[in-house]
Amino acid sequence: MPAMHVRLGAFSAALVLTATLSTTAFAQKKYDTGASDTEIKIGNIMPYSGPASAYGVIGKTEEAYFRKINAEGGINGRKINFVSYDDGYSPPKTVEQARKLVESDEVLLIFNSLGTPPNTAIQKYLNQKKVPQLFVATGATKWNDPQNFPWTMGWQPNYQSETIIYAKYILKNKPDAKIAVLYQNDDYGKDYLKGFKDGLGAKAASMIVIEDSYEVSEPTIDSHIVRLKATGADVFINITTPKFAAQAIKKNAELGWKPLHFLNNVSANIGSVIKPAGFEAAQDIISSAYFKDPTDPQWKNDAAMKAWNEFLDKYYPEANRADGAVMYGFIVSQGMVQVLKACGDNLSRENVMKQAASLRDFEPVGLLPGVKVNTSASDFAPISQLQLQRLKGETWELFGDVISSDAGG
Repeated sequence: MPAMHVRLGAFSAALVLTATLSTTAFAQKKYDTGASDTEIKIGNIMPYSGPASAYGVIGKTEEAYFRKINAEGGINGRKINFVSYDDGYSPPKTVEQARKLVESDEVLLIFNSLGTPPNTAIQKYLNQKKVPQLFVATGATKWNDPQNFPWTMGWQPNYQSETIIYAKYILKNKPDAKIAVLYQNDDYGKDYLKGFKDGLGAKAASMIVIEDSYEVSEPTIDSHIVRLKATGADVFINITTPKFAAQAIKKNAELGWKPLHFLNNVSANIGSVIKPAGFEAAQDIISSAYFKDPTDPQWKNDAAMKAWNEFLDKYYPEANRADGAVMYGFIVSQGMVQVLKACGDNLSRENVMKQAASLRDFEPVGLLPGVKVNTSASDFAPISQLQLQRLKGETWELFGDVISSDAGG
């Protein structure tokens, strides 16, 4: 009998040992290049110079936000090492910087690099290297293609669904419109244009009286605006980045051309577009939003706005608080932190993508009420809701419901 006891004791001890071993194996930390017990190295590429330099503040805001996270103890005890380079919005330069980040700096991932042409230039390279190209700062529809590009994920509402919403608004409220379209001659501009035509459907051919494109290398688009006005169009679809958006608004006013003016969300920025162009010139422009506009008085006592201001006071006091790009950088940085927290001690690139594709009703501070971040293994479009807004006085006024762009408005 005692022998039996001994055997059982040995058996249960073996069970305990096995359980302990498997728990230890399970709890082991897992790191890919760019992660360790003390650090998570994140790469980023921004146009700090060149024609899209107005967006450079996004990178500066992100750097400030990660400093805040580090000051508060980091992510699961690890500090973020944020390495951000300038590409001047030039795709060949983007390629150079991406290679540097991956091969020399050895980052874990590339986060929120800006622009459609720049991100297009590095997408294949990063997917071949299996380096996450996470939450890219562009709304091109193609970032949501997990089947062909499992290492690339977007962030903001996609361009096509945004212009589908504008098209539906025009069909409902101005069915006999004569529409002039100005767009940037690259993937970003063409993506917006495709959505707009899809939204108009069979009526696109008769309603659009002119489609004019400009090159990002042009110093001014004044001659394009003159051409558009000459058609007698009464609706203007303005698909431009901030520098050119401000020029267009200014030129419209100079010429006395007052069409119903739709401005793409990427330039619906009080600080870098509307104010420089002149508030008077921009009255009644329609755009769309998915996050709170810092200049909108309705958010004055809002908890999110207070948190944003406190963050800026401490970590980025020189920020232009009228610049929506600063709010954008604040929100997307929260998305990055959420994913890294969810990774726990498994900081493999594969797990980073897995956690990025597992966001459920996540609400970063600063999104409009009702807008939530959702992803899945088959849906790499984190934000797909928008609300229309109209410029009144010196701020945007939201109107209508929050529209899910999944349904195309």
